[in-house]
Amino acid sequence: MIVDDSGELVWFQPLSGKAAMDFRVQSYRGRPVLTWWQGRFVRGWGEGEYVIADNTYRRVAGVRAANGYRGDHHDFTITPQGTALITIYDAVRRNLSSVGGPRRGTVMDGVLQEVDIETGRLLFEWHSLDRIGIAESYKDVPRRSSDPWDYFHINSADVDADGNLLISARNTHAVYKINRKTGAIIWRLGGKRSDFKMGREARFAWQHDVRRQPDGTVSILDNAASPKVRKRSRGIVLALNTGRMQARLKRKYEHPRDLLANNKASMQVLSNGNAFLGWGSEPYFSEFNKRGRLLFDARFLGPVVSYRAYRFRWAGRPADQPSVATGGRRGGRLTVYASWNGATDVTTWQALAGARPDALRPVRSILRHGFETAISVHTAEPYVAVQAKNGSGGVIGTSRAVVTP
Repeated sequence: MIVDDSGELVWFQPLSGKAAMDFRVQSYRGRPVLTWWQGRFVRGWGEGEYVIADNTYRRVAGVRAANGYRGDHHDFTITPQGTALITIYDAVRRNLSSVGGPRRGTVMDGVLQEVDIETGRLLFEWHSLDRIGIAESYKDVPRRSSDPWDYFHINSADVDADGNLLISARNTHAVYKINRKTGAIIWRLGGKRSDFKMGREARFAWQHDVRRQPDGTVSILDNAASPKVRKRSRGIVLALNTGRMQARLKRKYEHPRDLLANNKASMQVLSNGNAFLGWGSEPYFSEFNKRGRLLFDARFLGPVVSYRAYRFRWAGRPADQPSVATGGRRGGRLTVYASWNGATDVTTWQALAGARPDALRPVRSILRHGFETAISVHTAEPYVAVQAKNGSGGVIGTSRAVVTP
């Protein structure tokens, strides 16, 4: 779903029998698009596909994992080259006795693929088990051979400034920079084998959403759980000195409610320097300024969680018509309800009424307020409709006519 600054709904799309994750705005073929993963959950990972939709909310492209794999929900990043970085979880039989597990155990391999969006051609594939030892994990090893061990838990992938890749692995508490051509590890940040000396408060645990920023820093959502290693989760920005191989904390963002996100969560550094955080298993999303002051805070009502939350500029013009509905009459007045799922430039709603569907005239205009605007009109005509107008007063959409009660 998309909401505005007041938390009012702008657009939503129910997915019958499916889940949706990592919903955001990206750029594809030089234009802003909406992207998300959809599919089903399997334990702590997903199996599904990736969707790209334009500003009319129509699907324009899709991405599937190559080599017979099913795409995981943790990350879907479109690169400037028109390729997609996607995550995959693959169960592999492995002797886990060296880490206290069963000899005939099952371990989840963290797989990263780069796929050409237009052709579906596989360009690059990387496997954690080829490069990262299982002893680097902080995740408890299951005792039963039937329980798969998610030793790595890949949950984000990003293109670094030099074109190589940054991968976040939650269950090793580490970020890996890997060569985009060979798959070799260039360095480790955090974890049991960090190549960086971690400064005071720079260490992180069970993290999500690692991104390289334009100024060279790295942003991380430090969950610090689960299990708990600090009393609260936080967004952090680390400065990396690759000459001296030192990492220091530059900024941090903590919620005043001391939120501890046991799983999920995200951190987005905005173009103005603010930080926008989604708190994952805690039903909040917040914006902070550079100094860590809370500027915006919202929460979902009820038992709702969101894997990631983002703030983006977005201009949507739905391909379908506005919707109209009517309520009851009272004292000669009729309530007309107007909405347009996904329209971002509606300023005013105008109610129309008439004796025939093709003979309607304006009866009242009212400023848009909320996802659905109620318009009280004085009319006895048998048909009504609504028109959406933009800030210049131009009509940008007209609903069908409906019969009044």
